Amino acid sequence: MASPLSDAPLVGRVIGIDDATPLEFWVAVAPGQTLQLDDVVAMDRILPTGEILRIYGLVSQVRARHEGAQFQSDVFLIADGILPADVSEAALVQPTRFEPEILLPPEPGCAVRRATDAERDLALSFDDVDRRLPAGLSRDAEPVFLDLDFVDGTKGAHINISGISGVATKTSYATFLLYSMFRSGALGAAAANTKALIFNVKGEDLLFLDHHNTNLDETQAARYRSLGLEPAPFADVGILAPPRPGDPNATPNTGSRHTGVAPFYWTLHQFCQQRLLPFLFSDAEDERQQYTIVVQSVTAELAKLPDAGDGRVNVNGRLCRTFSDLVESIEEILIPDDDEERVDPRWSGRAVGGGTINAFVRRLSSSVARVKDLIRSDTDAAAAHSIDLDRHQVTVVDIHSLHDRAKRFVVGVMLRQAFDAKEASGSALPLQFIVLDELNKYAPRDSSSPIKEILLDVAERGRSLGVILIGAQQTASEVERRVVSNSAIRVVGRLDSAEAKRDEYGFLPTVQRQRSTILKPGSMYISQPRLPVPLLVEFPFPSWATRSSEADRSGSAGSRAGDAAVSDDDLFSGLT
Repeated sequence: MASPLSDAPLVGRVIGIDDATPLEFWVAVAPGQTLQLDDVVAMDRILPTGEILRIYGLVSQVRARHEGAQFQSDVFLIADGILPADVSEAALVQPTRFEPEILLPPEPGCAVRRATDAERDLALSFDDVDRRLPAGLSRDAEPVFLDLDFVDGTKGAHINISGISGVATKTSYATFLLYSMFRSGALGAAAANTKALIFNVKGEDLLFLDHHNTNLDETQAARYRSLGLEPAPFADVGILAPPRPGDPNATPNTGSRHTGVAPFYWTLHQFCQQRLLPFLFSDAEDERQQYTIVVQSVTAELAKLPDAGDGRVNVNGRLCRTFSDLVESIEEILIPDDDEERVDPRWSGRAVGGGTINAFVRRLSSSVARVKDLIRSDTDAAAAHSIDLDRHQVTVVDIHSLHDRAKRFVVGVMLRQAFDAKEASGSALPLQFIVLDELNKYAPRDSSSPIKEILLDVAERGRSLGVILIGAQQTASEVERRVVSNSAIRVVGRLDSAEAKRDEYGFLPTVQRQRSTILKPGSMYISQPRLPVPLLVEFPFPSWATRSSEADRSGSAGSRAGDAAVSDDDLFSGLT
């Protein structure tokens, strides 16, 4: 039996009556000591050669029992002092690292100590990570890091976050990781030019990233500092919102923020020249319909139309200023008034019947009410209008008020714009991060669409182009496997119990799957390639406002409310 080779206090010994394997083993907790879930431990085994094998691990389960009792009812006799018995506590340890890498179990009776400081870094493989990205705090308030090489495309890329809406705080954690990347120094000088595109899909929670959070108290601020971060809002944020319905001036449609917001829309010429029509046909059933032939033909013909001034287009002699004008012009070409007039096959596609054309026209006409305010050339600023995703470090695109069909159009078009720009640049730097919640709507598992094809491109080729996806969804089982599997970093917040049993969460050991169904807001499991065991982290409450009521409008860069302490449960309630 090996004796302790460290001065660290003994917290237990490896149990001899339960099998010890290189994958897991039980440790009897020493009298007067405790081991809790997520504690990091270390032990030494002396090999026959005299070499010392150091084994590090993470506590994943803890049990307590009476030794000497035979029946369940014996607990009453033991409690009354009638029947002698001892209380035994034991912890299940999942090894995280072997130094050197000799995969042997610890010997029974092996002394176990708590891993701290440099040993903890060794146990969690932080010691040889050159570019540490703060990812949160452990249960004992120690920093937890991600290897940035597996985020920025050096060795891997993309982050996928799963969890129940409103409880798992998926978007809050995604924005925290962005903040960490911009402020931790992990990106070095590249951070200044790194961009982020965030789609705000629910409420107006992300429209105040550039405002201090008045609910942030000094306790939460100290958690940022323990991660090497200074609590503050995002420094350079641009907010884009759709125009108000029917507003001839295209005023941004926001309910709680009225300054620093710009409208986004596309002129008719941009819509035609950039071949945006297919993004109006991005429902799951569209790709299975024959009228997609007509979609491609009409798209090709629209791309040939010249700019008629101020973003307008001329279709067969008709000057179009609104999307309704454009749709009516297309209808006149595809369904002429004279029944004997032949439809131009360049617009309809060859060998396409009248039923297919009618199906396309019905679908196109139904889109007018949904997107007419997003595709227009009827404003004074239309000709000069353009969407610049590089103007700010963080660009938030608010789509929460749009119909689902309009949301898919906006997401698809802006994703393609960002991806095409990076592809044209020919360089992975500066990095372009994309934060998209409700990923299951845009990259569903069992269907195809133009948006899904772009997301697959981002997942499979984005690493080499410097396009990094931070995707989130309630149920990873409903998202295209290739999108999820290409994410080097997997994050799980609170899960539905049925969802937790799905194969998509196979990276979580059984105990962690069970715990994921009861996680509190602000707690996440992180799986990264460097570590064989997922780590539980708690991330600080956002130092930027997540709603209008939290926004500090005084303009002070350092103002925080903070005399009264607020519990974590209260702080994270309502976050997405």
